[in-house]
Amino acid sequence: MTGVDPSRLDDQQLMKELETIHRTRHDTLLYGSNGALRVHNERMARLEGEYLRRNPRRMVAASRTREGARERGHGESATPALD
Repeated sequence: MTGVDPSRLDDQQLMKELETIHRTRHDTLLYGSNGALRVHNERMARLEGEYLRRNPRRMVAASRTREGARERGHGESATPALD
């Protein structure tokens, strides 16, 4: 395992770790080795799992559900058209 066990982090440390791993995700996907991507995936899953364990009743925005996305998407594309 890489990094401190997420269960040992306090809430502030956990959020900082999550922010960092999400910020580095794109570069790891595009430019990291297969091993680096595997480690990144595992670490992100552990951090996100710990966040969800601590926050089982977190607020979920209706627009972030499949139903909300369908309602938002009637006639709209996911990306704006280029003129």
